[in-house]
Amino acid sequence: MPYIKEFFDESTSTFSYIVYDKPHGTGAIIDPVLDYDYKSGTIQTVNADKLLEFVTKKKLTIEWILETHVHADHLSSAQYLKQKLNSNAKVAISKHIILLQKTFQKIFNLDFNTDGSDFDYLFEENEIFSIGSLSAQALFVPGHTPIDTAYKAENALFVGDSIFMPDVGTARCDFPHGNAEDLYNSIQKILSMPDDIILYMCHDYPHNRAVKYQSNIHEQKLYNIHVKDNITKEQFVSMRQTRDASLEMPALIYPSIQVNMRAGKFPQPEENSKMYLKIPLNLKFDKS
Repeated sequence: MPYIKEFFDESTSTFSYIVYDKPHGTGAIIDPVLDYDYKSGTIQTVNADKLLEFVTKKKLTIEWILETHVHADHLSSAQYLKQKLNSNAKVAISKHIILLQKTFQKIFNLDFNTDGSDFDYLFEENEIFSIGSLSAQALFVPGHTPIDTAYKAENALFVGDSIFMPDVGTARCDFPHGNAEDLYNSIQKILSMPDDIILYMCHDYPHNRAVKYQSNIHEQKLYNIHVKDNITKEQFVSMRQTRDASLEMPALIYPSIQVNMRAGKFPQPEENSKMYLKIPLNLKFDKS
């Protein structure tokens, strides 16, 4: 059974996780957050340092830094962690990252490699791998984006931005190459697993309750407001498309995408030794 420690960033409602096989053992970090103040453009490492403190306390060796997708609501601290860990930890994501790199290279008019090489490892669909002595699998669950991946470690499933707590529902599908029908199919793939599989959320947006990070298959099938057992694919797609059309863009979408699609790497400094992120004006995302 895996040991799991959750970390919550209140400013972006994001959960990061450390999953490991045993004390003084081997682990993986999932979806780490870099603190970014969009008003001032300043970066801090408060959230990432909490992860490092835990790794040091438990005397863990980190093998993987796993990204479930290219996040649009926070910047990844993967590169900062990789540097500080001073280890062979591999920053990994789905092989389909190449599709989004090519798409966003055009949108932001950026010059960088679009072959996935900024990442240390690209997972094949449903690839089996290990976290120390734990058996793990990278499960392809597109819909929110075309590259979303859920990571399964024994009886724990880190679902990324696919399914949320039952009273919150599911993730939006209106980013480039997002697709509500794909998300429905991906969630049905998740819900076909045994009822006692524990789901670990990437986000929680509660109303009138405390933040939660954990659910299970049985609970989701009974109570998820978007995909419980009696909801059809057609109903879900119609709901998701209508709801998505009313949503604002995430506050950090432009800086997040530019950094996260490159494994948490920032642009090279310009001739004045400063780094810059682009803010496109009057941009409307084309989903195709």
